[in-house]
Amino acid sequence: MEEKIDNRFGEFGGQYVPETLMASLDKLTECFENAKQDPTFYEEFHRLLNDYANRPSLLYYAKRMTEDLGGAKIYLKREDLNHTGAHKINNVIGQVLLARRLGKTRLIAETGAGQHGVATATIAALFGMKCEVFMGKEDTERQKLNVYRMELLGAKVNAVTSGQGLLKDAVNAALQDWAAHPDDTFYVIGSAMGPAPYPAMVHEFQSVISKEAKKQLQEVEGRLPDAVVACVGGGSNAIGSFADFIDDPSVALYGVEAAGEGVGTGHTAATLETGTPGIFHGMKSIFMQNNEGQIAKVYSISAGLDYPGVGPEHAALDASGRAHYVGITDDESVDAFEYIAKEEGIIAAVESCHAVAYVQKLAPTMRKDQIIICTLSGRGDKDVAQVAAYRGVDVHE
Repeated sequence: MEEKIDNRFGEFGGQYVPETLMASLDKLTECFENAKQDPTFYEEFHRLLNDYANRPSLLYYAKRMTEDLGGAKIYLKREDLNHTGAHKINNVIGQVLLARRLGKTRLIAETGAGQHGVATATIAALFGMKCEVFMGKEDTERQKLNVYRMELLGAKVNAVTSGQGLLKDAVNAALQDWAAHPDDTFYVIGSAMGPAPYPAMVHEFQSVISKEAKKQLQEVEGRLPDAVVACVGGGSNAIGSFADFIDDPSVALYGVEAAGEGVGTGHTAATLETGTPGIFHGMKSIFMQNNEGQIAKVYSISAGLDYPGVGPEHAALDASGRAHYVGITDDESVDAFEYIAKEEGIIAAVESCHAVAYVQKLAPTMRKDQIIICTLSGRGDKDVAQVAAYRGVDVHE
Protein backbone atom coordinates (compact mmCIF):
# COMPACT_ATOMS: atom_id res chain seq x y z
CA MET A 1 0.00 0.00 0.00
CA GLU A 2 1.24 3.49 -0.77
CA GLU A 3 0.21 6.84 0.63
CA LYS A 4 0.75 10.24 -0.94
CA ILE A 5 0.54 13.25 1.36
CA ASP A 6 -1.50 15.58 -0.78
CA ASN A 7 -5.10 16.55 -1.38
CA ARG A 8 -5.84 16.15 2.32
CA PHE A 9 -8.53 17.71 4.46
CA GLY A 10 -6.73 18.25 7.74
CA GLU A 11 -5.57 14.82 8.85
CA PHE A 12 -8.01 13.04 6.56
CA GLY A 13 -7.82 11.93 2.93
CA GLY A 14 -4.68 10.71 1.19
CA GLN A 15 -4.13 7.80 -1.19
CA TYR A 16 -4.04 4.33 0.33
CA VAL A 17 -4.24 2.05 -2.69
CA PRO A 18 -2.38 -0.87 -4.32
CA GLU A 19 0.67 0.06 -6.36
CA THR A 20 -1.20 -1.03 -9.52
CA LEU A 21 -3.53 1.97 -9.17
CA MET A 22 -0.96 4.67 -8.40
CA ALA A 23 -0.20 5.43 -12.07
CA SER A 24 -3.93 5.78 -12.81
CA LEU A 25 -4.39 8.14 -9.86
CA ASP A 26 -1.37 10.21 -10.88
CA LYS A 27 -2.75 10.59 -14.43
CA LEU A 28 -6.20 11.43 -13.08
CA THR A 29 -4.78 14.05 -10.72
CA GLU A 30 -2.85 15.70 -13.56
CA CYS A 31 -5.91 15.58 -15.83
CA PHE A 32 -8.16 17.11 -13.16
CA GLU A 33 -5.70 19.90 -12.38
CA ASN A 34 -5.32 20.71 -16.07
CA ALA A 35 -9.08 20.65 -16.63
CA LYS A 36 -9.62 23.14 -13.78
CA GLN A 37 -7.42 25.61 -15.65
CA ASP A 38 -9.14 25.04 -19.01
CA PRO A 39 -12.18 27.26 -19.74
CA THR A 40 -13.29 24.90 -22.53
CA PHE A 41 -13.71 22.09 -19.98
CA TYR A 42 -16.10 24.19 -17.90
CA GLU A 43 -17.93 25.42 -20.96
CA GLU A 44 -18.81 21.84 -21.89
CA PHE A 45 -19.50 20.88 -18.26
CA HIS A 46 -21.98 23.70 -17.76
CA ARG A 47 -23.51 23.24 -21.20
CA LEU A 48 -24.33 19.63 -20.33
CA LEU A 49 -25.59 20.61 -16.87
CA ASN A 50 -27.92 23.20 -18.34
CA ASP A 51 -29.00 21.61 -21.62
CA TYR A 52 -29.05 17.95 -20.61
CA ALA A 53 -29.31 17.68 -16.81
CA ASN A 54 -31.94 20.46 -16.47
CA ARG A 55 -29.98 22.90 -14.33
CA PRO A 56 -30.22 25.21 -12.55
CA SER A 57 -32.43 23.25 -10.18
CA LEU A 58 -35.19 25.17 -8.41
CA LEU A 59 -34.86 26.78 -5.01
CA TYR A 60 -38.43 26.37 -3.82
CA TYR A 61 -40.05 28.18 -0.88
CA ALA A 62 -41.87 25.52 1.15
CA LYS A 63 -44.68 27.77 2.37
CA ARG A 64 -46.88 25.07 3.92
CA MET A 65 -44.01 23.44 5.79
CA THR A 66 -42.86 26.84 7.01
CA GLU A 67 -46.31 27.73 8.30
CA ASP A 68 -46.88 24.31 9.84
CA LEU A 69 -43.55 24.16 11.69
CA GLY A 70 -43.87 27.75 12.88
CA GLY A 71 -40.24 28.84 12.81
CA ALA A 72 -37.64 29.62 10.16
CA LYS A 73 -38.52 30.01 6.49
CA ILE A 74 -37.73 26.80 4.62
CA TYR A 75 -36.37 26.67 1.09
CA LEU A 76 -35.88 23.35 -0.71
CA LYS A 77 -33.05 22.93 -3.22
CA ARG A 78 -34.73 20.64 -5.74
CA GLU A 79 -32.00 18.26 -6.95
CA ASP A 80 -34.82 15.73 -7.35
CA LEU A 81 -35.84 17.62 -10.51
CA ASN A 82 -32.54 16.95 -12.30
CA HIS A 83 -32.49 14.53 -15.23
CA THR A 84 -32.26 11.00 -13.74
CA GLY A 85 -33.87 12.28 -10.54
CA ALA A 86 -30.97 13.12 -8.24
CA HIS A 87 -27.87 15.22 -7.65
CA LYS A 88 -25.64 12.38 -8.85
CA ILE A 89 -25.63 13.46 -12.49
CA ASN A 90 -23.69 16.67 -11.68
CA ASN A 91 -20.62 14.75 -10.61
CA VAL A 92 -20.96 12.04 -13.24
CA ILE A 93 -20.88 14.57 -16.08
CA GLY A 94 -17.68 16.09 -14.70
CA GLN A 95 -15.94 12.77 -14.15
CA VAL A 96 -16.92 11.30 -17.52
CA LEU A 97 -15.57 14.41 -19.27
CA LEU A 98 -12.27 13.64 -17.51
CA ALA A 99 -12.53 9.98 -18.55
CA ARG A 100 -12.91 11.08 -22.16
CA ARG A 101 -9.84 13.33 -21.86
CA LEU A 102 -7.90 10.34 -20.57
CA GLY A 103 -9.01 8.22 -23.54
CA LYS A 104 -10.95 5.72 -21.42
CA THR A 105 -13.66 3.70 -23.15
CA ARG A 106 -15.20 1.79 -20.24
CA LEU A 107 -16.88 3.22 -17.16
CA ILE A 108 -17.48 1.43 -13.88
CA ALA A 109 -19.37 2.69 -10.85
CA GLU A 110 -20.61 1.59 -7.45
CA THR A 111 -24.13 2.37 -6.32
CA GLY A 112 -26.32 1.90 -3.27
CA ALA A 113 -29.73 3.41 -3.89
CA GLY A 114 -29.05 3.11 -7.60
CA GLN A 115 -29.17 6.80 -8.50
CA HIS A 116 -25.42 7.08 -9.12
CA GLY A 117 -25.54 3.94 -11.20
CA VAL A 118 -28.43 5.32 -13.24
CA ALA A 119 -26.60 8.62 -13.76
CA THR A 120 -23.41 6.84 -14.86
CA ALA A 121 -25.34 4.56 -17.23
CA THR A 122 -27.13 7.61 -18.63
CA ILE A 123 -23.96 9.55 -19.45
CA ALA A 124 -22.30 6.39 -20.76
CA ALA A 125 -25.20 6.03 -23.19
CA LEU A 126 -24.93 9.71 -24.14
CA PHE A 127 -21.20 9.39 -24.87
CA GLY A 128 -21.36 5.89 -26.40
CA MET A 129 -19.19 4.26 -23.71
CA LYS A 130 -19.35 0.81 -22.10
CA CYS A 131 -20.65 0.76 -18.54
CA GLU A 132 -20.72 -1.72 -15.67
CA VAL A 133 -22.24 -0.98 -12.27
CA PHE A 134 -21.52 -2.81 -9.03
CA MET A 135 -24.40 -2.98 -6.57
CA GLY A 136 -24.79 -4.99 -3.37
CA LYS A 137 -27.19 -7.94 -3.74
CA GLU A 138 -29.30 -6.63 -0.85
CA ASP A 139 -29.56 -3.24 -2.56
CA THR A 140 -30.55 -4.77 -5.90
CA GLU A 141 -33.53 -6.30 -4.12
CA ARG A 142 -34.47 -3.02 -2.44
CA GLN A 143 -34.02 -0.99 -5.60
CA LYS A 144 -35.26 -3.24 -8.42
CA LEU A 145 -36.62 -0.26 -10.36
CA ASN A 146 -33.22 1.38 -10.58
CA VAL A 147 -31.59 -1.93 -11.57
CA TYR A 148 -33.95 -2.14 -14.52
CA ARG A 149 -33.33 1.51 -15.42
CA MET A 150 -29.58 0.89 -15.57
CA GLU A 151 -30.05 -2.17 -17.76
CA LEU A 152 -32.46 -0.25 -19.99
CA LEU A 153 -29.72 2.34 -20.50
CA GLY A 154 -27.32 -0.38 -21.65
CA ALA A 155 -25.30 -0.94 -18.48
CA LYS A 156 -24.40 -4.32 -17.00
CA VAL A 157 -25.38 -4.52 -13.32
CA ASN A 158 -23.24 -6.82 -11.16
CA ALA A 159 -24.97 -7.95 -7.96
CA VAL A 160 -22.26 -8.22 -5.28
CA THR A 161 -22.86 -11.08 -2.86
CA SER A 162 -19.79 -10.69 -0.62
CA GLY A 163 -20.04 -9.16 2.85
CA GLN A 164 -23.47 -7.76 3.64
CA GLY A 165 -24.24 -7.19 -0.03
CA LEU A 166 -24.40 -3.44 0.60
CA LEU A 167 -22.71 -0.27 -0.67
CA LYS A 168 -19.29 -0.90 0.90
CA ASP A 169 -19.19 -4.30 -0.80
CA ALA A 170 -20.05 -2.71 -4.15
CA VAL A 171 -17.14 -0.28 -3.66
CA ASN A 172 -14.80 -3.20 -2.89
CA ALA A 173 -15.85 -4.95 -6.10
CA ALA A 174 -15.47 -1.79 -8.20
CA LEU A 175 -11.98 -1.14 -6.83
CA GLN A 176 -10.97 -4.74 -7.63
CA ASP A 177 -12.28 -4.37 -11.18
CA TRP A 178 -10.44 -1.09 -11.65
CA ALA A 179 -7.17 -2.59 -10.42
CA ALA A 180 -7.61 -5.41 -12.95
CA HIS A 181 -8.43 -3.11 -15.90
CA PRO A 182 -6.53 0.18 -15.37
CA ASP A 183 -5.76 0.82 -19.05
CA ASP A 184 -9.24 1.25 -20.53
CA THR A 185 -11.41 1.73 -17.42
CA PHE A 186 -12.40 4.85 -15.51
CA TYR A 187 -13.92 4.39 -12.04
CA VAL A 188 -16.69 6.99 -11.60
CA ILE A 189 -16.92 7.29 -7.80
CA GLY A 190 -20.31 8.61 -6.77
CA SER A 191 -19.63 9.94 -3.30
CA ALA A 192 -17.16 12.36 -1.73
CA MET A 193 -14.86 9.49 -0.76
CA GLY A 194 -12.04 7.31 -2.01
CA PRO A 195 -8.38 8.12 -2.68
CA ALA A 196 -7.31 11.60 -3.76
CA PRO A 197 -8.21 13.30 -6.04
CA TYR A 198 -11.76 11.84 -5.89
CA PRO A 199 -13.03 13.75 -2.82
CA ALA A 200 -11.79 17.04 -4.30
CA MET A 201 -13.29 16.18 -7.70
CA VAL A 202 -16.70 15.39 -6.21
CA HIS A 203 -16.55 18.63 -4.19
CA GLU A 204 -15.76 20.57 -7.36
CA PHE A 205 -18.48 19.04 -9.52
CA GLN A 206 -21.20 19.01 -6.84
CA SER A 207 -20.46 22.56 -5.68
CA VAL A 208 -22.87 23.72 -8.39
CA ILE A 209 -25.64 22.97 -5.82
CA SER A 210 -24.51 25.55 -3.27
CA LYS A 211 -23.32 28.06 -5.88
CA GLU A 212 -26.80 28.09 -7.39
CA ALA A 213 -28.56 28.08 -4.02
CA LYS A 214 -26.55 31.06 -2.77
CA LYS A 215 -27.29 33.08 -5.90
CA GLN A 216 -30.97 32.08 -5.92
CA LEU A 217 -31.53 33.00 -2.28
CA GLN A 218 -29.80 36.35 -2.78
CA GLU A 219 -32.24 37.06 -5.60
CA VAL A 220 -35.36 36.37 -3.52
CA GLU A 221 -34.24 37.26 0.01
CA GLY A 222 -31.16 39.42 -0.51
CA ARG A 223 -29.16 37.50 2.09
CA LEU A 224 -27.44 34.28 3.08
CA PRO A 225 -29.33 31.44 4.77
CA ASP A 226 -28.89 30.86 8.49
CA ALA A 227 -28.63 27.08 8.05
CA VAL A 228 -28.06 24.53 5.30
CA VAL A 229 -29.26 20.96 5.87
CA ALA A 230 -28.42 17.89 3.75
CA CYS A 231 -28.32 14.12 4.24
CA VAL A 232 -24.94 12.36 4.48
CA GLY A 233 -23.90 8.84 3.55
CA GLY A 234 -20.49 9.10 1.92
CA GLY A 235 -21.42 12.75 1.52
CA SER A 236 -21.55 13.99 -2.11
CA ASN A 237 -24.92 15.74 -1.85
CA ALA A 238 -23.98 17.37 1.46
CA ILE A 239 -20.53 18.52 0.35
CA GLY A 240 -22.11 20.05 -2.74
CA SER A 241 -24.72 21.76 -0.57
CA PHE A 242 -22.09 23.06 1.87
CA ALA A 243 -19.25 23.95 -0.54
CA ASP A 244 -20.01 27.60 -1.30
CA PHE A 245 -21.07 28.32 2.30
CA ILE A 246 -18.06 26.84 4.13
CA ASP A 247 -16.32 30.24 4.18
CA ASP A 248 -19.48 32.00 5.43
CA PRO A 249 -19.29 31.56 9.23
CA SER A 250 -22.82 32.90 9.78
CA VAL A 251 -24.26 29.87 7.93
CA ALA A 252 -24.68 26.79 10.12
CA LEU A 253 -24.09 23.50 8.27
CA TYR A 254 -25.97 20.35 9.29
CA GLY A 255 -25.21 16.91 7.87
CA VAL A 256 -27.88 14.33 8.63
CA GLU A 257 -26.80 10.71 8.94
CA ALA A 258 -28.89 7.55 8.93
CA ALA A 259 -29.34 6.44 12.55
CA GLY A 260 -31.29 3.34 11.47
CA GLU A 261 -33.00 1.88 14.53
CA GLY A 262 -31.10 4.32 16.76
CA VAL A 263 -27.50 5.46 17.27
CA GLY A 264 -27.00 3.23 20.31
CA THR A 265 -28.72 0.12 18.98
CA GLY A 266 -25.96 -1.36 16.82
CA HIS A 267 -28.34 -1.17 13.86
CA THR A 268 -27.23 2.17 12.48
CA ALA A 269 -25.17 3.94 9.81
CA ALA A 270 -24.44 7.12 11.81
CA THR A 271 -20.70 7.16 11.15
CA LEU A 272 -19.66 10.48 12.65
CA GLU A 273 -21.63 9.81 15.82
CA THR A 274 -20.30 6.30 16.38
CA GLY A 275 -17.14 5.90 14.26
CA THR A 276 -13.39 6.18 14.82
CA PRO A 277 -10.46 7.11 12.54
CA GLY A 278 -9.29 4.44 10.16
CA ILE A 279 -8.16 3.63 6.62
CA PHE A 280 -10.55 2.03 4.14
CA HIS A 281 -11.42 2.37 0.45
CA GLY A 282 -8.24 4.31 -0.28
CA MET A 283 -8.64 7.08 2.29
CA LYS A 284 -8.13 7.99 5.93
CA SER A 285 -11.44 9.06 7.41
CA ILE A 286 -13.98 8.11 10.10
CA PHE A 287 -15.45 4.61 9.88
CA MET A 288 -17.72 2.38 11.88
CA GLN A 289 -15.38 -0.31 13.21
CA ASN A 290 -15.57 -3.19 15.68
CA ASN A 291 -13.18 -3.75 18.59
CA GLU A 292 -10.71 -5.51 16.29
CA GLY A 293 -10.64 -2.54 13.90
CA GLN A 294 -12.65 -4.33 11.21
CA ILE A 295 -15.38 -2.45 9.36
CA ALA A 296 -18.60 -2.95 11.27
CA LYS A 297 -21.98 -3.94 9.87
CA VAL A 298 -24.31 -1.04 9.13
CA TYR A 299 -28.04 -0.71 8.83
CA SER A 300 -30.47 1.85 7.40
CA ILE A 301 -33.75 1.77 5.54
CA SER A 302 -31.91 3.94 3.01
CA ALA A 303 -29.76 2.09 0.48
CA GLY A 304 -27.98 5.36 -0.29
CA LEU A 305 -26.93 6.12 3.29
CA ASP A 306 -25.88 2.67 4.56
CA TYR A 307 -22.15 3.26 4.06
CA PRO A 308 -19.91 2.54 7.12
CA GLY A 309 -17.79 5.62 6.58
CA VAL A 310 -17.87 9.22 5.46
CA GLY A 311 -15.85 11.29 3.01
CA PRO A 312 -12.64 12.86 4.41
CA GLU A 313 -13.83 16.44 3.96
CA HIS A 314 -16.85 15.72 6.16
CA ALA A 315 -14.56 14.12 8.75
CA ALA A 316 -12.48 17.32 8.73
CA LEU A 317 -15.55 19.60 8.92
CA ASP A 318 -16.76 17.58 11.90
CA ALA A 319 -13.38 17.64 13.62
CA SER A 320 -13.09 21.42 13.23
CA GLY A 321 -16.67 22.03 14.35
CA ARG A 322 -17.50 23.86 11.12
CA ALA A 323 -20.34 21.44 10.36
CA HIS A 324 -22.60 19.57 12.75
CA TYR A 325 -23.68 15.98 12.13
CA VAL A 326 -26.84 14.46 13.57
CA GLY A 327 -28.68 11.16 13.25
CA ILE A 328 -32.24 10.51 12.07
CA THR A 329 -33.89 7.11 12.51
CA ASP A 330 -35.79 5.02 9.98
CA ASP A 331 -39.06 5.87 11.73
CA GLU A 332 -38.34 9.60 11.57
CA SER A 333 -37.32 9.48 7.90
CA VAL A 334 -40.44 7.53 6.90
CA ASP A 335 -42.60 10.00 8.83
CA ALA A 336 -40.86 12.81 6.94
CA PHE A 337 -41.37 10.97 3.62
CA GLU A 338 -45.11 11.08 4.25
CA TYR A 339 -45.02 14.59 5.74
CA ILE A 340 -43.39 16.36 2.79
CA ALA A 341 -45.66 14.49 0.37
CA LYS A 342 -48.78 15.71 2.15
CA GLU A 343 -47.54 19.23 2.95
CA GLU A 344 -45.76 20.14 -0.28
CA GLY A 345 -46.82 17.55 -2.86
CA ILE A 346 -43.27 16.27 -3.20
CA ILE A 347 -42.32 12.59 -3.09
CA ALA A 348 -38.69 12.86 -2.06
CA ALA A 349 -36.07 10.14 -1.75
CA VAL A 350 -35.94 8.44 1.63
CA GLU A 351 -32.30 9.62 1.81
CA SER A 352 -33.43 13.25 1.43
CA CYS A 353 -36.18 12.69 3.98
CA HIS A 354 -33.55 12.21 6.68
CA ALA A 355 -32.70 15.88 6.08
CA VAL A 356 -36.40 16.85 5.98
CA ALA A 357 -36.90 15.10 9.35
CA TYR A 358 -34.13 17.17 10.89
CA VAL A 359 -35.61 20.35 9.44
CA GLN A 360 -38.84 19.41 11.22
CA LYS A 361 -36.87 19.53 14.47
CA LEU A 362 -34.66 22.53 13.67
CA ALA A 363 -37.11 25.01 12.13
CA PRO A 364 -39.33 25.46 15.23
CA THR A 365 -36.26 26.35 17.31
CA MET A 366 -35.41 29.26 14.99
CA ARG A 367 -36.95 32.71 14.55
CA LYS A 368 -39.42 33.50 11.77
CA ASP A 369 -36.92 35.91 10.21
CA GLN A 370 -34.34 33.15 9.81
CA ILE A 371 -33.89 30.89 6.76
CA ILE A 372 -33.07 27.22 6.21
CA ILE A 373 -32.04 25.68 2.89
CA CYS A 374 -32.68 21.94 2.80
CA THR A 375 -31.39 19.96 -0.18
CA LEU A 376 -33.69 17.32 -1.62
CA SER A 377 -30.98 15.08 -3.06
CA GLY A 378 -33.35 12.93 -5.11
CA ARG A 379 -36.89 11.92 -5.91
CA GLY A 380 -38.64 9.12 -4.12
CA ASP A 381 -40.24 7.01 -6.85
CA LYS A 382 -37.64 4.32 -6.14
CA ASP A 383 -38.65 4.20 -2.45
CA VAL A 384 -42.45 4.10 -2.63
CA ALA A 385 -42.77 0.30 -2.53
CA GLN A 386 -40.21 0.02 0.28
CA VAL A 387 -41.88 2.69 2.42
CA ALA A 388 -45.26 1.09 1.75
CA ALA A 389 -43.88 -2.25 2.93
CA TYR A 390 -42.48 -0.51 6.03
CA ARG A 391 -46.05 0.58 6.73
CA GLY A 392 -47.38 -2.93 6.08
CA VAL A 393 -48.76 -2.30 2.58
CA ASP A 394 -47.82 -4.46 -0.41
CA VAL A 395 -48.20 -2.26 -3.50
CA HIS A 396 -47.61 -5.26 -5.76
CA GLU A 397 -50.73 -7.15 -4.66
